[in-house]
Amino acid sequence: MFPATPLQLNDHLSARFGARIWLKREDLSPVRSYKIRGAFNFIRKALQANPQQNLFVCASAGNHAQGFAYVCRHFGRKGVVFMPVTTPQQKIDKTRVFGGEFIEIRLTGDFFDACYDAARAFAAAEGALMAPPFDHDDIIEGQASVGAEIAAQLPEGETPELVVLPVGGGGLSAGTTRYFEGQIDPGRFLMVEPAGAPSLKASLEAGHRVKLPKIDNFVDGAAVAEIGARNFEILRRFRAGQVMTVPENAICLTMTRILNTEGIVLEPAGALSISALERLTADDIRDKTVVAVVSGGNFDFERLPDVKERAMRYAGTKKYFILRLPQRPGALKDLLNLLGPEDDIARFEYLKKSARNFGSILIGIETSSPENFVRLIEAFDLAGLSYEDITDNEIIANLII
Repeated sequence: MFPATPLQLNDHLSARFGARIWLKREDLSPVRSYKIRGAFNFIRKALQANPQQNLFVCASAGNHAQGFAYVCRHFGRKGVVFMPVTTPQQKIDKTRVFGGEFIEIRLTGDFFDACYDAARAFAAAEGALMAPPFDHDDIIEGQASVGAEIAAQLPEGETPELVVLPVGGGGLSAGTTRYFEGQIDPGRFLMVEPAGAPSLKASLEAGHRVKLPKIDNFVDGAAVAEIGARNFEILRRFRAGQVMTVPENAICLTMTRILNTEGIVLEPAGALSISALERLTADDIRDKTVVAVVSGGNFDFERLPDVKERAMRYAGTKKYFILRLPQRPGALKDLLNLLGPEDDIARFEYLKKSARNFGSILIGIETSSPENFVRLIEAFDLAGLSYEDITDNEIIANLII
């Protein structure tokens, strides 16, 4: 249906980590993610079993929808995609492009659960076959083709000593680890989840599937509240310690680094495995052959300012302060004189007059090195300023930044 995605030895990352770092570039598939593999295998096998099946349905606001749409057009079958009303227009348009005349998109509900329920009701009423995003043997088998390609593409005699797999619902990790069963020691796998949606790690720690009460949807391609049932049965043989969780802001830093150094555009889920490498110790990785699956490149550039902001905050080169400033002539000038030559004001806002002789301001400062903030905070203290660093206070930052 489509050529194998490349397995590329990345010189930059290899030199940086002192290892042989191979990237399995699933961001270079026709739909820029591995999801096309599972959708293709599911629909292919469904048509083998029933060639008269002409209607398929799925619920997705992301990569599964695009893979599903592409495959429906490939087989010439009608597909209906249910998406939440809140889905970004870019994702809707791309799904429509991939499916062409064979795809109908229905926007339903504000959240995925309502959208999923609507898709299931449609399938029951119209006789459509629902293509799940990950929790099905045929989907898992399709994703396992990633492992088959890795085995075929590595140089003869070279075996991965570490395989890094991003995890959302578990289809890719279940399929790939099952493919390599008996070929690679299970201890060589490292699975990676966003810190705001650690459904596999939580389930392995508990010994059974756990549905998270709340998740952070920033890494939308991998933010899943509950690992798939079939997927967990395959993955439960792994230790919870083999699942790394990566903070969302750390993923943003990886995205900006890869874009700046390699010119590779990754979505947050696509940067998960590379971000995991940055959190390993030198002994974990030095001199090893490492394969990291890059899982997606469907990035909406309207998100770039937010990604850059998060990356700088994680790197320690941007901070936000609330300052209590005297209400007198020259007070602002005195504050500005405290800044160093590499400090730049990125945000300045007068909040309110908090007392008769004082006012509160919000100030955002960017600098070239985290060490510059050590000097700046010392200057604040010497000047007797009353201030609060709200950079990592999610509640306050979300309200006023």
